[in-house]
Amino acid sequence: SEKSAEELYQKMLKSVEAQTMPPNAWLWSMISSCSSEEDIKLLFQILQKLRIFRLSNLRINANFNDHLCMKVSEACARVGVLDYGLKVLWNHNVYGITPTIGSAHYLLQHAKEHNDTKLMEKIMQVLRRNSLPLQPGTADIVFSICYNTDRWDLLSKYAARFVQAGVKLRRTAFDVWMEFAAKVGDSQSIWNINSLRGKSIKHYTLTSGFACVKGSLLERRPENAAATIKLLHKHLPDQKKPFVKDELQKLVAEWPTEVIKRQKKDDRKAMEEALIEDIPKMISSMAKSGLDISVDLDKLTRQP
Repeated sequence: SEKSAEELYQKMLKSVEAQTMPPNAWLWSMISSCSSEEDIKLLFQILQKLRIFRLSNLRINANFNDHLCMKVSEACARVGVLDYGLKVLWNHNVYGITPTIGSAHYLLQHAKEHNDTKLMEKIMQVLRRNSLPLQPGTADIVFSICYNTDRWDLLSKYAARFVQAGVKLRRTAFDVWMEFAAKVGDSQSIWNINSLRGKSIKHYTLTSGFACVKGSLLERRPENAAATIKLLHKHLPDQKKPFVKDELQKLVAEWPTEVIKRQKKDDRKAMEEALIEDIPKMISSMAKSGLDISVDLDKLTRQP
């Protein structure tokens, strides 16, 4: 029968008090049966006792294996007891747990599921203070939390940190970052991110390509925007080509409203006028160059 975390805790405690090391399987079972904050507290108590026992009786000063350490943080994330989860990311902690970036990913994933930027910031701070190496997967989670919670300021801050640490960002991270830059209407950022992207990634995705299209529109260069779409269409694999039309339709119907509302009040009118004038120019410039994609321009109207 499934034993509760508390029963397993009691069994291990008796074993340690009788000066014998409890079987590893008990600890693994306890980790997977944790279902409340109380259970997690007991888990951390027994980890500390086992660590002392291993040191003093068995002369083992190595930490528990990494796999077990990851399981502990997974349990903390699963039960939602994050202050304990953060403890496993500290170097030289009293629980015999080796901090790993994998453990941090469980906690970040939890932050992502709950759109919790505070928790994300805490985790990132602990990673920094314990010099845990950031990975491309870390950036993927952090960037999407910032995007989902609409925090361009945070994305910019952490992106700089990942780049400075020499993390090789994945295509997915660049996509989120560039799409966000286009959404806030920051063309300078679009070009900076794109040149960074070009150093490690050869081909454009729909997302990164269209971010550049929007960058050109923001700078009132509709012909450039059209040329970018043509180039993107040409180089995309055949099964992706039909999606150019969808992206174009979204650019017309959704993006202007989105980007205009993020500008300072005084700049909104001018940007609206510019986009209403330039987007049709871009479409006809595409048609002239032989890429005829029909788009419904009715959606492109002045906001009341």
